[in-house]
Amino acid sequence: MQTWNYIEYLAWGLSILLGLYMVVDWVRTDTTYPEDVLTSSREGELEAMTEETFKG
Repeated sequence: MQTWNYIEYLAWGLSILLGLYMVVDWVRTDTTYPEDVLTSSREGELEAMTEETFKG
């Protein structure tokens, strides 16, 4: 039973590390790029072009 406790603590530790990494990456991205770049719809335009290619 002790092994499962260690695995549980390891999983919690990894979850906390992943959460911290996500917050740090979010802040770094938010301070590096302006808001108009982060909210651009370029991906939507690329998807629309791809769908037209497959339909035609």
